[in-house]
Amino acid sequence: MLSDVLYSLKETEFLFNLFGYISFRSGLSLVTSFFIVLILMPRWIRLQQSFFPSGQPIRNDGPDTHFYKKGTPTLGGVLILFSIILSSILWSSNFSSFNYILILTLILFGFIGFIDDLKKVKLGKGISSKTKFFYQLLATLIIYLTIKYNGFDLNKFSIPFLKDVSIELGYFYFVIILLIVVGSTNATNLTDGLDGLVSMPLIFVFLTFAIFAYVLGNINFSDYLLVNYIKGSGEIVIFCTSAIGALLGFLWFNSSPASIFMGDTGSQSLGASLAVTSILLKQEIVLAVAGGLFVIETLSVILQVGYFKFTKGKRIFLMAPLHHHYEKKGLSEQKIVIRFWILSFLFCLLALSLLKIR
Repeated sequence: MLSDVLYSLKETEFLFNLFGYISFRSGLSLVTSFFIVLILMPRWIRLQQSFFPSGQPIRNDGPDTHFYKKGTPTLGGVLILFSIILSSILWSSNFSSFNYILILTLILFGFIGFIDDLKKVKLGKGISSKTKFFYQLLATLIIYLTIKYNGFDLNKFSIPFLKDVSIELGYFYFVIILLIVVGSTNATNLTDGLDGLVSMPLIFVFLTFAIFAYVLGNINFSDYLLVNYIKGSGEIVIFCTSAIGALLGFLWFNSSPASIFMGDTGSQSLGASLAVTSILLKQEIVLAVAGGLFVIETLSVILQVGYFKFTKGKRIFLMAPLHHHYEKKGLSEQKIVIRFWILSFLFCLLALSLLKIR
């Protein structure tokens, strides 16, 4: 969009040649989305306080330390999505189908999350889990058909540890996509339970995929690292850095004590977009590794619920997801958040090492 217009002026001024480089445009996209959130968020917070003074409802069975959070605005994800979409459109080149599929993902899952958040602030309770799953299934189907329509290969499941090795799945790959997208969506949502907790891990994972996208979209780097070259996938870097900038801007206001929450609008859509990013790059296993923190949080809920039903009332953890377990044990919110950030960073380093394991 804007980058293409500016790049077309390269014959008149050599500096405009910079807009042909993904590295330069990725920096612009990060800064653009960051300042959009930083400038507009205070007004967005005040607007929510005027229209939805009740704010975020707090669970009665949750940690006692959370009651002070009641009334905090919870639609921060709306502004996150707006800044990512605008920045991606401005700085993506040649109408990248990769990024517009990711933007579609943000819009579809953001809409589901927005309806859920709106019901929470108005009625104190969001949409049911069955209804939410149905909407997520429908959104995933739309994304699957869009990816197929744009000519992407959705038949083979790649193995990241081996060069040019993949499993032929045919139409069963849709089931894999459904599990990945819905799983990532809900895993990110479950992790979003403490001030600032989910923002930094999302930044780390988006940064990991930005590196993967840059390598896979560059024929020289992909050949050197023995990974499959995917033409045009480098443009995904712009989407990832737009998300990083928006999340950094959001963290400015979401750090403890939070002035605003991301809500399902943000957590569901960002989790889904990470899943679709991994699918477009054929790096689905990398998502499970880089998003290891999200996997652990989800497993803690699955284990807690399963054990509770099997033993008729006993629990493995004091409370699930896992971050609440440590709150119940007396750890401060800030200490839990920082430690989980460290774990997420280590998982992402491990994921990046897969670039060399062949």
